[in-house]
Amino acid sequence: MITEIHIEQALKELFDNIVFTREPAGLYDPLRYMIAIGGKRIRPRLCLTTYGLYKESFDQSILQPAAALEVFHSFTLIHDDIMDRSPLRRGVPTVWKKWNEDTAILSGDVMNIDAYKRIACAPANVLPQVLKLFSDTAAQVCDGQQLDMDFESRTDVPMDEYMQMIGLKTGVLIACAAKMGALIAGASETDCEELYAYGYNLGLAFQVADDYLDAFGDEAVFGKPIGGDIVNNKKCWLTTHALEKAGEAREELLEALAMPAETEVERVMKIATVKDIYTDLSVDEDAKYEILRLNNLALEHAAKICNGIRYEQLRRFADKLVGRTK
Repeated sequence: MITEIHIEQALKELFDNIVFTREPAGLYDPLRYMIAIGGKRIRPRLCLTTYGLYKESFDQSILQPAAALEVFHSFTLIHDDIMDRSPLRRGVPTVWKKWNEDTAILSGDVMNIDAYKRIACAPANVLPQVLKLFSDTAAQVCDGQQLDMDFESRTDVPMDEYMQMIGLKTGVLIACAAKMGALIAGASETDCEELYAYGYNLGLAFQVADDYLDAFGDEAVFGKPIGGDIVNNKKCWLTTHALEKAGEAREELLEALAMPAETEVERVMKIATVKDIYTDLSVDEDAKYEILRLNNLALEHAAKICNGIRYEQLRRFADKLVGRTK
């Protein structure tokens, strides 16, 4: 059985040696920059983990598709950072800040193309299914990003609509990673679908955790400025839940969310005011409960297809992914 140590070694070797075309440097340097600044490699790690439930070793037929998931994810981050006006990503300047918006757009586009080249390395017997899974997922991620932007101009976003949005923007790519590893490994259709559900619910838990950390995390650990969702009036889980729960404090919350954040002083004041209301409503504690609920739901799907060491691998992966809110 492939162990977590083997997965770690494979990921290090894969991303230490990932190669992009060198010229023109203005186009490809941002790609190398995004890969070099790293991250947790959540999606390729999960892909290799589910593959390892059925196989004893790795080869390029799984390593390159796994890398494609990270390359595609990095492409979405480059474009998301432009739309969100985010100055930092993983503690360093975002591509549009380091270069410019035009370069970021074009480099993101070529990164998306590179991801498809790597997907094409999947075994011929499952390539049609893998390609459809990946393409459907890519389109859904775009759907989710558009909904996320649409929500910024709406006062009321019901929780079910918010959960649908993060399912598309975040959940489906993590679900895709879980299913792709199993699909390439030759797992049964039932196993593939249960792993997709495992990944999807884990993706929801991960996004709620990300929303929580955006307000209540440590900037040095989180890797980007705290309070970005509040400053940009994004409909995160905390805001959505707070508006549904606020009651008599609803107008106070809406006024706080409408506060300007043009200067640093205004930014600090707006973040502090909104966070105080969140805390008064116990929204921070509710978020932790929701993360745990979604995590447990993911593990229920994992338990349907495996037990023992194989289940423990999936449980540990889930714990590492959402345990940062503890």
